[in-house]
Amino acid sequence: MLLPDPSFRHTWLIWAYSFMVPWALLFIARPDLRRPMLWASALTAPFGLTEPLFVPAYWNPPSLFNLAQRTGFDIESVIFCFAIGGLGVAAYRTLVPVQLRSMDNAAHTSPRHRWHLLALASPLLVFGSLLGLRWNPIYPGIAAMFAGTVATLICRPDLWRNALFGGIIFFALYSVFLLGLGSLWPGYIAIVWNLDALLPWQPLGLPMEELLFGFAFGTYWSGVYEHLTWHQSQLRQAPQDHRRQPYSKAHS
Repeated sequence: MLLPDPSFRHTWLIWAYSFMVPWALLFIARPDLRRPMLWASALTAPFGLTEPLFVPAYWNPPSLFNLAQRTGFDIESVIFCFAIGGLGVAAYRTLVPVQLRSMDNAAHTSPRHRWHLLALASPLLVFGSLLGLRWNPIYPGIAAMFAGTVATLICRPDLWRNALFGGIIFFALYSVFLLGLGSLWPGYIAIVWNLDALLPWQPLGLPMEELLFGFAFGTYWSGVYEHLTWHQSQLRQAPQDHRRQPYSKAHS
């Protein structure tokens, strides 16, 4: 795919790397989040190798060494998936004061968790089953993450805060990055995304599918660490002041 503006040549690379900026800041500032971030990023990075499913059906971005157009694969997608994985896990915990604790062994054998592995595998199963339909591949991807969220909450209803607030927070973060993309490179979205194959409603000029992706990704990945590693998040309690308070005149 040839674009009329040569300044678009490295836009996808710059945009993918831009997600690494908040990733790195969180990694440095929050040592307690480093393990979940690395864990999540290592899991999501390989999903960048699914890019041939989306090029050119969903979009067709100019890529480093023109790899996306020649092979369907590109380096930018791996960087992008690595970054959003860590951000998806950390965004909720950054703004909501929670702490993790291991679940006891009794919870592992609870009837609610009998479908633990199936719930974890549900996004892949849903994506694989829907991919055979004549849909644009972005829709099976979005549906798979929403299905994973529902399966997670059936198995782990205690993660509802992660799903709800994690979805909202990552949606807001992702929307800011999309708006920045449209502002810094006017016309890029209209040229690169296959808008004729997508929903006609484009809030603020952004593909509705990208906004749905941001929310679905946040709802699922904000709780996947606790689900897979048998941890439970709970709100941190503010430290109480145990010093003796002076008696008022009413008590004298």
